[in-house]
Amino acid sequence: MPRAPVLLAVLSGALTTLAYAPFNLWFFAILGPLGLFLIWQWRGGAGFRTGFGYGFGLLGSGVSWLYVSIAQFGDLGWLFPLLLTLAFILFMALYYGAFGWWAGRFSRLPESLRFMLVYPALWVAVEWLRGWFLTGFPWLQLGYSQIDSPLAGYAPILGVLGTSWAVMLSVGLLWALLGQSRKRLLNVGLLSLVWLGGGLLGLIHWSQPVAEPLRVALIQGNIPQAEKWLPEQLAPSLVRYAKLSRDALDEDLVVWPETAVSAFQHQVEEAFITPLETTVRNRGSHLVFGVVQMDDKRERYYNALVALGNDQRDRYYKGHLVPFTEYLPWAPLFRPLVDLFTLPMSDFSAREAAKPLMQVGPHRVGMSICYEDAFGNEMIQALPEATYLINVSNDAWFGDSLAPRQHLQIARMRALETGRYLLRATNTGISAIVAPDGRLQAVAPLLREAVLKGEIQPMQGMTPYARFGNLPLLMLLAAAVGIALLRGSR
Repeated sequence: MPRAPVLLAVLSGALTTLAYAPFNLWFFAILGPLGLFLIWQWRGGAGFRTGFGYGFGLLGSGVSWLYVSIAQFGDLGWLFPLLLTLAFILFMALYYGAFGWWAGRFSRLPESLRFMLVYPALWVAVEWLRGWFLTGFPWLQLGYSQIDSPLAGYAPILGVLGTSWAVMLSVGLLWALLGQSRKRLLNVGLLSLVWLGGGLLGLIHWSQPVAEPLRVALIQGNIPQAEKWLPEQLAPSLVRYAKLSRDALDEDLVVWPETAVSAFQHQVEEAFITPLETTVRNRGSHLVFGVVQMDDKRERYYNALVALGNDQRDRYYKGHLVPFTEYLPWAPLFRPLVDLFTLPMSDFSAREAAKPLMQVGPHRVGMSICYEDAFGNEMIQALPEATYLINVSNDAWFGDSLAPRQHLQIARMRALETGRYLLRATNTGISAIVAPDGRLQAVAPLLREAVLKGEIQPMQGMTPYARFGNLPLLMLLAAAVGIALLRGSR
């Protein structure tokens, strides 16, 4: 049965998806990779095919929502979007195939060293590579699944990748418990230490309150994506957001989603933005809204956020753009393909500012637009100045799929890594107020119009992860592989 190991690896990858939102069965993040390890033990070693099969199962089940956006809004029928989605999944599965191949290079080491030191280190190294290579796709890193488990305590120290490492270390120790009777007591102790350590670290408060609490309101307009950019929909959309914000302007801060103003700012400046700014100031509030801004020469445009209510307006431009939808890499090669799509505003420019910060009232705030919050190493650049975080998104592209739930789970990790409150305002959901420990303080329902109100506390201080980023973890991974090689040579 030569195909059986690959099929079982695909199943192990698919089961791992159950660890993420909306299922939140975090223990499957351990059982899925453990299944892969057991296949390797059964087949006598790691390999590309089984690693690739695992990745296909994980990505095929976990990011199938990509088809929704291409099929519904690309105006390409059903077959071509299916092929594009499959091609993307196959490409992403190559990372896990590379993990399997790489792991096989260490086949001469004793099993205990491979499964407990080398394989966890290589897994996280591949996740790290996947998070930045070709602009990065860090979705479904194992650490995200642990936001509600004791292992989340490692996130403020080592980030989401460090949490992934704690998961994979647990997998290796559990594998050892299933097979090594002589050292079973030692392995039980080490596994207990990993989980107890995460739980105890979760009790530490890495940041401290500064200034007075803020009363906030997040506006979820629920404008269907198919209508959002229609010229005749602009006025009704603006009226909807204005009405929803009428009572909310009694709060200290109101946040609208990404491109809530679905036009170039100069097109609605006189008729809408300027009167809105006057109202915001008269009510003693502040408003942050998403809009498209064009430079003075009208040669470049930006996915932007604008803050009203200050003495002077401040703005933030999105820096980490999504390939093929917000900008076109290798334009001469891919232009004929992208011209098939009917995507509005698909040639944005990126911000040049070093830090993702914006002034909102008396506070410096860490900003991110949509996909940017998937990159923890970029979000921490806003610290220590930022006293809280704002993320605005438009997940209407993905409908009622796994994507909005998974995206909220990612945002929760950013709050935990930084020790800051995070305000997440979205067009169709899921809008939320996230506490510094990653807990959901308030949540708006998906695909419904909503005004989400709550209170947040501006914070100061630096978590270890915000201070040092991924460097300590990468050194730890290198040390684990080095120790394994050294012990193996002896």
